[in-house]
Amino acid sequence: MALVAAGATGAGNLVLALAPGAARHLGRVNFHGRTVSLRGGLGAAAGAVTAGARLGRACAAPARPALAAVVATAAAGGAGLLDDLDQGAHDGPSPAKGLRGHLRALARGRVTTGVVKVAVIGSGALVGGVLLARGRGGGLVATVVDAAGSAVVIASWANLLNLLDLRPGRAAKAAVVVCLPLLAGAAGASRLLASGALGTAAATLPEDLMERTMLGDTGANALGALVGTALAAHPCRLLRAVAAGTATALVLASERVSFTQVIESTPLLDALDRCGRL
Repeated sequence: MALVAAGATGAGNLVLALAPGAARHLGRVNFHGRTVSLRGGLGAAAGAVTAGARLGRACAAPARPALAAVVATAAAGGAGLLDDLDQGAHDGPSPAKGLRGHLRALARGRVTTGVVKVAVIGSGALVGGVLLARGRGGGLVATVVDAAGSAVVIASWANLLNLLDLRPGRAAKAAVVVCLPLLAGAAGASRLLASGALGTAAATLPEDLMERTMLGDTGANALGALVGTALAAHPCRLLRAVAAGTATALVLASERVSFTQVIESTPLLDALDRCGRL
């Protein structure tokens, strides 16, 4: 699975690198002031969706987790692409920042791409959560609670990786850290999806770290949705609850706390964050 996802990521990246005019439309300025390309994010989205589709062909994997992964990653990547291309054009006189900023804009009657992202990613996560919960079985109440919890896992991780994507390689490294343990302890769909996320992250890291490409909302949201689906597909209820609580708490904390400041003030996190960067 990792090789398939990595191959799809690399292929999507390469096609865009060779496409006439792509550099002009996909160029963005990063935190160093360097011009980088969003093709890395589009490649990552292709890899994430491919990982879900490939899961459906795995002989021992049930169909529902595969469909959940495809829907969640496609919705997250599509919503992220809309935001990347819009570049805040619908935010109004001042850019809307964070969940609170977009909700305030909505209260004033302005529909920002951030609000659209919340709706689209949330809908994709809910569909994915329902599919995963129905696959696990149980009574009506248990299935509804399971579906809601799984949707929170998927949506919160899609959002969290996007919030982390402020420095080269940071979001992809987070995906690696989260998914590596799933290869050892998970089984079935969760393990395969984690492998796909690792392959996608590994394929994006070299050019991301060299500041040639960036994930942007497109890649970070899609990769995060894949990580979230891998966690939500895990058979352990406690792990799913911890995954939902951790990501949700961090997303809410980001409204008041700078992740970059926290990382830079923590030696171990700072060393991991800077590893491989220019």
